[in-house]
Amino acid sequence: MTKGPVRLDVAINYALPRKGLPAAASFRKWVAAALEGRIREADLAIRLVDSKEGRSLNRHYRGRDYATNVLSFPADMPEGLPEGVKLPLLGDLVICAPVVAREAREQKKALNHHYAHLTVHGVLHLLGWDHEDEREAECMEQLEREILATLGVADPYLED
Repeated sequence: MTKGPVRLDVAINYALPRKGLPAAASFRKWVAAALEGRIREADLAIRLVDSKEGRSLNRHYRGRDYATNVLSFPADMPEGLPEGVKLPLLGDLVICAPVVAREAREQKKALNHHYAHLTVHGVLHLLGWDHEDEREAECMEQLEREILATLGVADPYLED
């Protein structure tokens, strides 16, 4: 665990109209909460996309032919940084706005809270967390709950 302020460079790119989407400052706050005590310096990018781009990226990188809510691209992926390059580059997140909006409606969640959850979830993936098996999923979900609680966001895994 690291202590002290985190130096963040978070680039936010809106690849669709911004109306109804969280402000860049909100995304930066959510990223900072996810990184607090875990890393001292990080550069990352968040791109908000429509369903067409989300589906295309998911198909190309994960082999799944549908738009998903968030995709994480850690900088240390095989396609990442050239060997020997040492930067505080954490990676990229792609968030599909129409999927997030639909899920928030279906799950009866505040839209900003769902964006906060998916941003935290994606950042944890960039840090190496995963949910491939039940134990990993439980650990990651608990960490998400703890981070989101610091932001005033209710447990996203509670069933109504």
